[in-house]
Amino acid sequence: MAVTEQDPGTAVGSPRRRFTPGGVLQAVGITVGLLAMVGGFALLAVMYRPYSVPTDSMQPTVRPGDVVLAHPVKAGDIGRGDIVVFNDPQWEGSDLVKRVVAVGGDTVACCDTRGRITVDGHPVTEPYLQPGAGGSAGSGTFDVTVPPGRLFLLGDNRPVSQDSRVHLAIDGGTVAADQVVGRVDGVVWPLGDTRALTRTSAFDALPGRDASTPGPLSLLTWTTLGGGALVLLTAALGTFGGLVRRLRSRRT
Repeated sequence: MAVTEQDPGTAVGSPRRRFTPGGVLQAVGITVGLLAMVGGFALLAVMYRPYSVPTDSMQPTVRPGDVVLAHPVKAGDIGRGDIVVFNDPQWEGSDLVKRVVAVGGDTVACCDTRGRITVDGHPVTEPYLQPGAGGSAGSGTFDVTVPPGRLFLLGDNRPVSQDSRVHLAIDGGTVAADQVVGRVDGVVWPLGDTRALTRTSAFDALPGRDASTPGPLSLLTWTTLGGGALVLLTAALGTFGGLVRRLRSRRT
């Protein structure tokens, strides 16, 4: 009786596994999607820290209950118009979110005849302020020359914000720039209001440090979401293709 020689790598009765172009594309799509999703999420976790905002001092830009994402920033890179998280022991000793309106060397004052703050004598129109809140700086006047390496900060909801104006007796209400723990780039919670915060041009007409360029929050977010969408879409197309092939094989 003749014995048929068999390929040692092939089991008896098992068909050879064939790699189709569709299967290869599906594997590549899922791999790329997973890399983008995991990589983007990992970079977000490393480069950003979440902070909860309990008050309405930064409305309408940041609302009570919002969770913001802050990117670490060097003291020398902070510019006018940046929204920052800082912690000054001479204030509340907790993390606070305010907007920088003057940096070291600036003279900031309240207010001109239209209720606008002035920086080095230049009135600043601030489109991000809470509508209908009265004068742009709220009640009270001030005239402060910011020492080098320090910042003057105000809330966007000026009438209720407890900011540099409340602490004028302590270093003119200024905060050391190295007390800033991060620049706020976006809101991550609630989910229905997730958004990146855009750079303001309110201070661009002034010489010196304007609002800094936002970090990679939008890019990393879209990379993470896009990677997840690619994984789901590729898997769905693969499943649909398999169903079509099985239906065809039953008809033949």
